[in-house]
Amino acid sequence: MTPRAALAAVVLLVAGGGLADPVRASALPDRGAARAAADGPALTVDATTGRHPIDPHIYGINFADESLAEELRLPVRRWGGNATTRYNYQLDAYNAGADWYFENLFYDNGTDGLPDGSEADKFIDQNRRTGTDTVLTVPMSGWTTAARNTACGFSIARYGPQQGSDAQWRPDCGNGVKSDGTNVTGNDPADTSVAAGPEFTGDWVRYLNRAYGSADDGGVRFYDLDNEPDLWHSTHRDVHPDGAGYDELRDRAYATADAIKDADPGAKTLGPVGWGFNSLIYSGLDQKTCNEKGGDCWSNPPDRAAHGGLQFAPWYLQQMKAYEQSHGRRVLDYFDEHIYPQQSGVFGDAVDADTQALRLRSTRQLWDPTYVDESWINQPVQFIPRMRSLVDENYPGTKLAITEYNWGALNHINGALAQADVLGIFGREGLDLATLWDPPAATEPGAYAFRMFRNYDGEGGSFGETAVHAASADQEKLAVYAAERASDHALTVVVVNKTTGDLTAPVSLTGGTGTAGAAQAYRYGQDDTTAIQHLADQPLTDGGFTTTFPAYSITTYVLPAGSAEADPPTAPGNPAATAVGSDRATLTWTASTAGSSPVASYQVYSGDPAGTAAVATVDAPATSATVTGLSPATAYTFRVVAKDTAGRSSPPSAPVRVTTAAAQPAGCTVDYRVGNDWGTGFTATVTLTNRGPALNGWRLGFSFTGDQKVTHGWNGTWSQSGAAVTAKDAGWNAALATGTSTTIGFNGSYTGTNAAPRDFTLNGEPCAVPGTAAAARIAAPVGHAPGDGAVHGSAGAVHGSVRR
Repeated sequence: MTPRAALAAVVLLVAGGGLADPVRASALPDRGAARAAADGPALTVDATTGRHPIDPHIYGINFADESLAEELRLPVRRWGGNATTRYNYQLDAYNAGADWYFENLFYDNGTDGLPDGSEADKFIDQNRRTGTDTVLTVPMSGWTTAARNTACGFSIARYGPQQGSDAQWRPDCGNGVKSDGTNVTGNDPADTSVAAGPEFTGDWVRYLNRAYGSADDGGVRFYDLDNEPDLWHSTHRDVHPDGAGYDELRDRAYATADAIKDADPGAKTLGPVGWGFNSLIYSGLDQKTCNEKGGDCWSNPPDRAAHGGLQFAPWYLQQMKAYEQSHGRRVLDYFDEHIYPQQSGVFGDAVDADTQALRLRSTRQLWDPTYVDESWINQPVQFIPRMRSLVDENYPGTKLAITEYNWGALNHINGALAQADVLGIFGREGLDLATLWDPPAATEPGAYAFRMFRNYDGEGGSFGETAVHAASADQEKLAVYAAERASDHALTVVVVNKTTGDLTAPVSLTGGTGTAGAAQAYRYGQDDTTAIQHLADQPLTDGGFTTTFPAYSITTYVLPAGSAEADPPTAPGNPAATAVGSDRATLTWTASTAGSSPVASYQVYSGDPAGTAAVATVDAPATSATVTGLSPATAYTFRVVAKDTAGRSSPPSAPVRVTTAAAQPAGCTVDYRVGNDWGTGFTATVTLTNRGPALNGWRLGFSFTGDQKVTHGWNGTWSQSGAAVTAKDAGWNAALATGTSTTIGFNGSYTGTNAAPRDFTLNGEPCAVPGTAAAARIAAPVGHAPGDGAVHGSAGAVHGSVRR
């Protein structure tokens, strides 16, 4: 990726679907002739349930300019990208790595007072002026830039002819690829860089403490543990040609984070800062090895095999937890991974009709278990719920961060709609911190997507800080998000119209708002992409209103609060588990304190209360419930929510992790789970564990008990005859050793009821099937080679005056 700046020197927010800026008009629908609005899906907002805090740090941006940061009251701003991996704060210099011919570059800030006055200092100074928290990326690769000079990693004079060079600026600096297409090897890292261990980072943090105060005293709050270290073998291969393995990534994180915490105990650390989906599955060493070997390496990579067969992310989180247990210090505060849409053309400025539709559809990979990623990934991603599941299972209490993402076309209304959708998803799904990569200019549509959440009226009007339940009858057409604002208890909602036509839809409102009167209205859209328009007030009637959401537009309604004194119950006390068997567990908790109304009941959830159904409900004053139908030898994460007599829900309790007892051994076991069910269709996964002799080729069979049909499957070859379903191995997962498992999945349709299948067999032999329950975890992703043109991480990010 090449950012534009790189290396060249109650509120209802409604986002709709339509016209382009003047230079892109051909890519958008013709609005010349008036046409009647189509019927849109019903939207429901219930302020009494689904309540949880929205962390303002989700509205962050990498390298936002000062005027935009001030206007948005930007909560957090990140100093990141490949250029930060070898930034030397003492010299105000860095190496560009593969982004620009592995050249040493330095900022034109003078040297007399360094490190005072460096580019990093100027970055922090701006953040302090705008009241913005800083995420600072610190080196962890073991190297930093050696000098303010013109050196480069692959000198043509020293290492021979190369396929590319910086002909304009430094003709001797090559791209490290020899004329025959192979990489230059054996180069000397000391050509550009000098060794720098954790003490270098510790000294930098101590300097920042002296200059700005500690994290708890207004100084730097967040530290990223380098930038996409699982790609060092590519982005910084002149100093780190080998892939970073499990052990190296763990040990460097331990040492660097420990140095940060020694220097500033209040600082928060983020890691492992991987480049994307495959970073959850593979170490850098496995990515490099399997890129070179290909074939079945991706299904059985050697570094993973040497670490108990665990995919990288769960192993890493377990190691961070083990450190805290051994040393009494948490060295990882945020589980941080980057995500860029891998669908063809989405990242970038493409705005042809197909790409526009794909861009708006692809945001579903952030949450939707029914969305099969339309790229080389080719499976449900569920990125934020997956990250939460990994944390709940392996290191509870760790927060979630996405410090780089970009859905493209921020200079176009289509990109603004995608950005608004993404911000709504972040709040609804409970992400804790996010920073957009490559910020839009203040005049571009992408900036207006942020304004609709942070400053829709030019006077600081903002989306609420407490998410509440919001649902659309068709999320593909209108995506809806809602929150209550603390300052005046107004209800706020975001609706993204993903179609190219106007849609008229009813909006039903429950709790927290007045039932009559009018709402203020604002609009940003295709008819004027240069400003937000203040519209006539929207009349309200009992239970809501009906309105037309224009195509490709963002409309803001401010719905007044019904009662500023209405408070929900407090969160229940931390639950404890007792009487844990193979299919059940009893949970007990301390009672909630009532708010404006008495506590009526408690709901127990397996997973995120905002996105799953309760697995048990008890009436108050009872503070204990038994959850049944669990699977043996399975880890579950439970939370408890209180509900009062007015229907208001408390925040969820702290999570408790429970592992059920093992069942009697069998020749094979099957774990069948429905992850999502929307009344006419569902998504299911099947985890097959071989308890018998090793297999090289397998065939799973089962029978539906109702009218279910498999409509799409993955990780196997699926077929159905009547009620009988067969799934055969996909080749790469044919080998199934004794005690090992493989997970396959499918989307299905049904009428009537959706009971679990029966009569599971493996190669014709019966399998044991534990009782089914609400999904305890998201199935592990299936790893394979990234496709051609895979979008890998952040490039460059040189901001400020650079001296060549």
